[in-house]
Amino acid sequence: MEPDDSSKQCTRITVFHSGSTNSGKVISTLPESFPELLNIISSKLNIDVSHLHNSQGGSVEDLRAIRDNDVLYASSHQSVCGAQVYHALPGSTETLPGSDTLEGLSSTSGCNPSEWITLNVGGKVFTTTRGTLTRFDGDSMLARMFCKDKDIGWSSRVDGTGAYLIDRSPLYFEPILNYLRHGKLILDKNVNPEGVLEEAKFFGLTSLIETLEEIIDREQQPDDNTPITRRDLVLRLLSTPTNQELRCQGMNFTGANLSKLDLRFINFKYAILRRANLSGANLSFCNFERADLGKAVVDSANLLGVKMLCANLEGTSMRGCYFEDPAGSRANMEGALMKNVDLEGSHMAGVNLRVATLKNANLQNCDLRGAVLAGADLENCDLTGCDLQEANLRGANLKGATFELMLHPLHMAQAVR
Repeated sequence: MEPDDSSKQCTRITVFHSGSTNSGKVISTLPESFPELLNIISSKLNIDVSHLHNSQGGSVEDLRAIRDNDVLYASSHQSVCGAQVYHALPGSTETLPGSDTLEGLSSTSGCNPSEWITLNVGGKVFTTTRGTLTRFDGDSMLARMFCKDKDIGWSSRVDGTGAYLIDRSPLYFEPILNYLRHGKLILDKNVNPEGVLEEAKFFGLTSLIETLEEIIDREQQPDDNTPITRRDLVLRLLSTPTNQELRCQGMNFTGANLSKLDLRFINFKYAILRRANLSGANLSFCNFERADLGKAVVDSANLLGVKMLCANLEGTSMRGCYFEDPAGSRANMEGALMKNVDLEGSHMAGVNLRVATLKNANLQNCDLRGAVLAGADLENCDLTGCDLQEANLRGANLKGATFELMLHPLHMAQAVR
């Protein structure tokens, strides 16, 4: 790149290694291009120079930005600092990046929020501004470290590039730095909030500590609406004595796999079992009153003496279920919502389905001897091959129902009040 007239008039610059004011080199004449200048400085300082900064920490990337008698600082990476970062307080002994400590920060330049800072946290390099590190919680460790107006000084080692060394976890420091940048805490899935909390406590970030403690409290106290899993229910079963009733009233089992479990006598009143898998389970004498079993799978389940008053069974698959009780305890499904339910091949002798809604239900080949279907809505039901001997159909809505291949003829007395 060709320099303009102002840059051609530049006859001399002084270059130091970034963070140092010793062993500088004077270049009396600028070359024709910026890359050539970097090569010359690399040769004179015996380092691979890729970036230049002025005394205010500003990055110099063009010959036109250089003026006669400028003092520049060279580094092998896009580092922070002009030399003023390492200047000692007036009257003190100057220390350099290779030294063990920094005796203080310049009090003459003040706390410049736009000044760039490089941190080496647990081996990972972070670059940010002084203003970011001092933005929140003015009494935090980071604010006291990097705000010169605090006038407290601090000691820290620096690596070979001049980055401040902080012996903490970079995984947990990164979300803290992002929080300081925009004021919002964002945690990736692989970041444990308890680890970030410990770092926030170390750096004294009070506002962030409160936020993290709330997050941890929420995680340790799961939402009451969280569905209960098969494992959760099995643990409850194992811890409940056989002579006591297990109460699952109102609990959420949405989508749970409860197939083939022995769940006799459990109280599922008002429970949510939508899309749950209860196939092959022993549900004898369970209470499902007003429970929601919409679109659940209950195929081949044992349902002796079950109570399903006003339960929601819409779209539920109940093929091959067994409701019959030789001792005479009848399953009670009075008022249940059973639209589109599939009960094909189920044994339902004596079941109480009074005023139940069975519109569009599949009842093919069901044993419904002595069943109570009075007032039930059987519109468009498929009752092909059913045994309805002595079943009570008085007041039932039989519009569009299919009665083919009946095992016993249906008498008018069964359907007329």
